Amino acid sequence: MKRYALPLALFGFCTAALMAQESPRDATFRTAIDALYPKLVETRRDIHAHPELSNEEERTAALVAERLRTLGLQVKTGVAKHGVVGLLDSGKPGPCVAIRADMDALPIKELRATPYRSQNPGVMHACGHDVHTTVGLGVAELLAKHRDQWRGSVKFLFQPAEEGMPPTYKGDWGAKLMIAEGAMDNPRPAAVFGLHCRPTITRTDGRGEDPHYLRAGQVAYAIGPDSANSDSFVVTIRGVMAHGSAPQRGVDAIVVAAEAITALQTIRSRQTDTRQPLVLSVGVIQGGQRQNILADEVTFGGTVRTYDAAFPDTVLEKMHRTLKGITEANGATYTMEYRKGYPSVINHKELTNATLPSFRRLLGPDNVLEMVPGMGGEDFSYFAQVVPGFYFRLGVSNPDKEITGEIHTPAFDVDEACLKTGVAVMAAAACDFLDRN
Repeated sequence: MKRYALPLALFGFCTAALMAQESPRDATFRTAIDALYPKLVETRRDIHAHPELSNEEERTAALVAERLRTLGLQVKTGVAKHGVVGLLDSGKPGPCVAIRADMDALPIKELRATPYRSQNPGVMHACGHDVHTTVGLGVAELLAKHRDQWRGSVKFLFQPAEEGMPPTYKGDWGAKLMIAEGAMDNPRPAAVFGLHCRPTITRTDGRGEDPHYLRAGQVAYAIGPDSANSDSFVVTIRGVMAHGSAPQRGVDAIVVAAEAITALQTIRSRQTDTRQPLVLSVGVIQGGQRQNILADEVTFGGTVRTYDAAFPDTVLEKMHRTLKGITEANGATYTMEYRKGYPSVINHKELTNATLPSFRRLLGPDNVLEMVPGMGGEDFSYFAQVVPGFYFRLGVSNPDKEITGEIHTPAFDVDEACLKTGVAVMAAAACDFLDRN
């Protein structure tokens, strides 16, 4: 049998070694999660079929609020527009811990022809937030029905607008706005946990396939930096229009932009310490009106990803220097709008190390994998700046079922066995933290 086939079928609990380590609470929760599983699948499919974009999560928020009220939680709605905060008290003294689940979808047309495919044309849960929301609701139901198994309180943060807003939107959104509106207060949690669906990872030990599938029944983690500072920029190059047959009479903004885009890559390859993580990518370029007319204006935009909180300022300075030199040399001008995005997620070292034994106890050590941090952006970072945070990856792939699509692609889907894993590990993370503190 394959090393990872057992967790897929039996959720990682059914070897003699793991059963020997299982606590009475683990056994109670395992039985309860097995019974809850059909409801988890139904909930996930309902949310998946009705995806909503950032700051439009009305239906999802209403579903979440109704479920939490039914379970007896204190519920606050309308936080950061469509966010929902639920507080569950065990009735026994202890600290508070927070669990975050984001709810928004992406403007992507779904490809997989599943019975639960999106009914909202051009919108899709291509990042797994339907799973995140379902896991959050599952943990809330599990803990609400088994208050005798834990102490303290758990705050559930169902967050809107993680995927971000367009550049024209000037206000705060998502996690940052939830914090500003008091989501982390009264009571303030002592720690916050979050998870994210992931079909593949790069392992730190170099083992596994390339890419290494992170399968349902597995989780992955990083200690320290987990995701990057994610900034964005828009550059406008202005030249002089002329007929394409007489280019000497104008300043070709397309040629200048092409030179600038190429030169910006040297910031990573020739101007940055090779040990300093940096991604500078241009993802869009627009310009020109006709094949035989030199463009007088070209706009291009992209992203800058770093780990170091201060390094983006250095990158910005180098970008300005590069753009200034190239445009002046060609008789053109430029402007740049640089927008600070989400800060890097930094997993709290002590919290992470204290939580990993819970995961290994439930899933087995071979299914808890250390990964190389990615350069994606995540606004869980704002919560983790308020209190210690641990953000980990939930395996969702299953090559045997042809479920291998990457996040943010039209082919993304999950092996729904991941719902059991997500509820189990998140509940254990929260309850074990409350026991320790």
